[in-house]
Amino acid sequence: MLLFREKIPADWLPKVLANIPAVLVDHAHLERKAATTALNLEKYRDLYARVGELNAIAIEELEHFQLVLDLLKHRGIPFGQPYPSRWISGLMNSVRSGQRHQVIDHLICCALIEGRSCEKFQILARALGPIDAELAQFYADLVESEGNHYATYLLMARGIDGPETDRRLDGYLDLDAKLIREPNPLPMLH
Repeated sequence: MLLFREKIPADWLPKVLANIPAVLVDHAHLERKAATTALNLEKYRDLYARVGELNAIAIEELEHFQLVLDLLKHRGIPFGQPYPSRWISGLMNSVRSGQRHQVIDHLICCALIEGRSCEKFQILARALGPIDAELAQFYADLVESEGNHYATYLLMARGIDGPETDRRLDGYLDLDAKLIREPNPLPMLH
């Protein structure tokens, strides 16, 4: 039940398919950052009761990081430097300060990142099917996990304050639509 108001730009998939090694390096960094983010969310008082769930997400993201590292090694692709995502930065730069506001915004951003990953992994799995069955299966296998993380983060935010989460989510969906339309010359997942 992805709520996005804007489709992925038409030039995203061809750019990604033409630059699989760079995309896999980007993917590795995204999984590492996702694990770190799940652990960082544990600092919020409103999430103390959810630390076990956040640890489980962090562990799963680290497992995904290792899977991507293994895939890089198997394909002879060197692990390289990360490039910042303007889309992710645009979302995260809108997080308000203040304990309760900050945690809700942070969780919504995490949900949207996981949701876009779920969406893009599905698209990649379908497109890669006829040209790289191994990689297609790899991305197909990650879809459910990304969708679960999307839902978990959104439910955590709603558990803190449902009406505020829905109000902020409405604004974030507009922001996502604006940011996703901005051109990105780099071959990256986000």
